[in-house]
Amino acid sequence: MNPLALSLILTTLLAGTLITMMSSHWLTAWMGLEMNMLTMIPILMKTTNPRSTEAATKYFMTQAMASMMLMMALTINLMYSGQWSITKMTNPVASNMALMALMTKLGSAPFHFWVPEVTQGVELVPGMILLTWQKLAPLSLLYQMATYTNTSLIYLSGLLSILIGGWGGLNQTQLRKILAYSSISHMGWMLIILPFNPTLTLLNLAIYITLTLSIFMILANTFTTSMSSLTLMWNKTPAMTIMLMATLLSLGGLPPLSGFMPKWLMIHELTKNNSIIMPLIMAIMTLLNMYFYMRLIYYSSLTILPSTNNMKMTWQFTNTKYTMTLPTLIILSNMLLPLTPMISMLE
Repeated sequence: MNPLALSLILTTLLAGTLITMMSSHWLTAWMGLEMNMLTMIPILMKTTNPRSTEAATKYFMTQAMASMMLMMALTINLMYSGQWSITKMTNPVASNMALMALMTKLGSAPFHFWVPEVTQGVELVPGMILLTWQKLAPLSLLYQMATYTNTSLIYLSGLLSILIGGWGGLNQTQLRKILAYSSISHMGWMLIILPFNPTLTLLNLAIYITLTLSIFMILANTFTTSMSSLTLMWNKTPAMTIMLMATLLSLGGLPPLSGFMPKWLMIHELTKNNSIIMPLIMAIMTLLNMYFYMRLIYYSSLTILPSTNNMKMTWQFTNTKYTMTLPTLIILSNMLLPLTPMISMLE
């Protein structure tokens, strides 16, 4: 892609997200979402082939439908209340429609079907942007809507997301699809805690983005996209394999890694609000995710590539890919747990 065109596309993507995040007026927030969606399509089609074209078409159709549903909700709200304020949506029909539209944009269940297909159809870097940056704008709107949203709908979507995110990833061999189902599961955790403590949603989002960025950067660095190529990883880049192993365990939420912190604080918050059964169900369903993360660790670290050669280490070539931010991301992904008391005081 032309560097000038790429810089223009990335600037518009950044501007669209920031416009939505800083808006208190529904129309400007909607415009920001549209800018975001339209600039994402050329990013998804960075390398032109039938699969990326199909993925971009699926993305466009799903997001366009969600945008139309959101605009219809805003119009109904305007007819009944005469205002465009995000923090005041008095009509329940408009509120539920807007909530479903934003859930579709986020890719949470039962509006999740596009996420694995689109992620699998594109390259690793566009997939990384899709599963991290594209969550910011819809979640910032849900954060502002947290006071009046339909909690039953949020709980149903959250629990379904955690279940489908774990269940769907069990039988996958493609790493991008596994990370897409992982994203759906994490969206479920963020949605469920939203009515109780929206700040914890933002904390979970920040840690989820850090973990996902780390994993995608390691995979892009080693040109790994499937489980079969993951078995070659330990004898090419042993250090990267150890980093990937730790980050996957953190993504699963194991102590004493960073990924345990948001789950710990969320379960604490839910039990404080006399909700015992829901965090129990959430924790049990998250074990499905833990299973396929462990399977990835087993493939990358504990399996030997079948070959007749006794020497398993390959020749070490100089890596030409950019890895300057990776050490920082790995440290953030694995060593934030001691900061939990400070973060819980900031809520």
